[in-house]
Amino acid sequence: MKRILGIDFGDARTGIAISDLLGTLVGSTTVIHSRRPEKTLEEIVKIVSENEIGEIVMGLPRNMDGSEGPRAQLCREFGDKVREATGLTVTMWDERRTTVEAHNILSEHNYHGKKRKNTVDAVAASLILEGYLNFRSR
Repeated sequence: MKRILGIDFGDARTGIAISDLLGTLVGSTTVIHSRRPEKTLEEIVKIVSENEIGEIVMGLPRNMDGSEGPRAQLCREFGDKVREATGLTVTMWDERRTTVEAHNILSEHNYHGKKRKNTVDAVAASLILEGYLNFRSR
């Protein structure tokens, strides 16, 4: 059995969520702090090798009407680099509203200011992964 890695790719912070070995629950989260995509990719490769990752799901930022803009293209290109570097399948997953939902969850738990800024991307990654795991279980 292998874990599934969820990625919420960002310019300065990239949220990471890792499933349990059964691929049914989000097990752990972290944030990669880097403005350099090469460094982010390097960290992802390290996480994949250290955590028995067998599959990757990456957030795809679509517009509310379902269309894709420049940010979606950037994520697709980064997803291709992750696929090449890890040799794993990278599934692009519609991430509309995950950041808004992540902010709402953090507000409900009194995470504000810097504390929220350092956590929101990990929560968004866990929401992306959770959505994908729910889809797979159906």
